[in-house]
Amino acid sequence: MASEVTNLIAALRAGSMTLDEVAQRFRQRHWPDVAAPQPRTESELVSRSLQDPDPYVPGSFEDVLAAYDRHELTLREYEVLAD
Repeated sequence: MASEVTNLIAALRAGSMTLDEVAQRFRQRHWPDVAAPQPRTESELVSRSLQDPDPYVPGSFEDVLAAYDRHELTLREYEVLAD
C-alpha cells in the first residue's frame, strides 16, 4: 500500500525530486507515533516480549526502513532522511 512516505521515496528514485526536497518534506510532515510505552517493571517487560510486535503503521518511519532494506535508498540517503 502506497503512503506519502513511499511516494516521496519513489519520486526520489525516479529523479523527480532531489534528496534535499524529500528531506524537507520529511521535516514538514507529521509522523505517526508508533512507539509503545516503555515497560516500567520486569513483569511488564516479560509480558511485552511475549506479545506480537506492534502493527505496521502506513506512513511511519517503518516505510523508510523498509525502503532501505530493499536497497531503494543508499546509506547516505537513509542517513539524510533519518535526520
